[in-house]
Amino acid sequence: MAENSLYYIGIDVGGTSVKEGLFDEEGNLLGKVSVPTPPLTDEAGFAAVTNGIEQLMAAAQQSMLFVRGIGLAVPCPVPASGLITMAANITIDPTGLKEAIEERCPHATVRYVNDANAAAMGELWRGSAEGHRSMVMVTIGTGLGGGVVLNGDVVDGAFGAGGEIGHIRVNPDETRICGCGLRGCLEQYASATGVVNNYLLECEARGVEPLELTGPSDSLTVFNACRAGDEVARAAIDTMVEYLSRGLQIVSAVVDPEVYVLGGGTSASADLFLEQLCDRYAARAFPASANTPIEVAKLGNDAGIFGAAYVALRSVVREA
Repeated sequence: MAENSLYYIGIDVGGTSVKEGLFDEEGNLLGKVSVPTPPLTDEAGFAAVTNGIEQLMAAAQQSMLFVRGIGLAVPCPVPASGLITMAANITIDPTGLKEAIEERCPHATVRYVNDANAAAMGELWRGSAEGHRSMVMVTIGTGLGGGVVLNGDVVDGAFGAGGEIGHIRVNPDETRICGCGLRGCLEQYASATGVVNNYLLECEARGVEPLELTGPSDSLTVFNACRAGDEVARAAIDTMVEYLSRGLQIVSAVVDPEVYVLGGGTSASADLFLEQLCDRYAARAFPASANTPIEVAKLGNDAGIFGAAYVALRSVVREA
């Protein structure tokens, strides 16, 4: 490790843990720490984050003075202004946390970014989309998130809703209500929860007793059943693919990315649906975009810290 190099830190604030990673300017991950997520509203909570930064720099035997950028990935909308006004999934005082970090790292630029957008930037920097200038990340977990990158920069949106792919309306006839309050959102069919719902509805339609599931987002059981030859599970995955291909077709008509990257826990079962998804997307996409590649993410749970650090690095470069 070069003496007196400049360093960047990516912080991924999740519901259960805060993950922090130390990077150099080339995107090499030099160290990681993780702490249980505290309420980020007071000195004790802020200290949990800044102590993690100190641990990383101490392990690297480098001064805090050489931290030049810190990115904070959070599970809530982050508008282009960077001023967070909605944080339903975490307890956070975004201004207080930012000020605490700036006080401890006085030479660092500190930036917030939505967690799905951070994952997209991570995959662009050192993951499946490396070498591209534009990409769309589709994070298929309990819900369905997304991140859009154009010309190397994440699209936050004026109100922080940039990349909310899960809430593209793909079925205007849907009567069930999505978690966002709308109906017919892509998330209702193509998330882990959506796959389970597809399966249960298919069981009901066929008069079949469903398999025992561990919870409302236990898509793994459905995927494993498909691998074992369960026709109902296969039908549920087909429904996911049908709606996901519709969603990607809509995105391509607006964004026309160089590549799509599928992340989240459900992407681990992509062997069961990726080829079918590529075929169905190609069949309905605008001809110019029909051959857009669809890849599986490489960075896994580290995508957020990679991307948060990269957002900070790009901010520093622009300010220079």
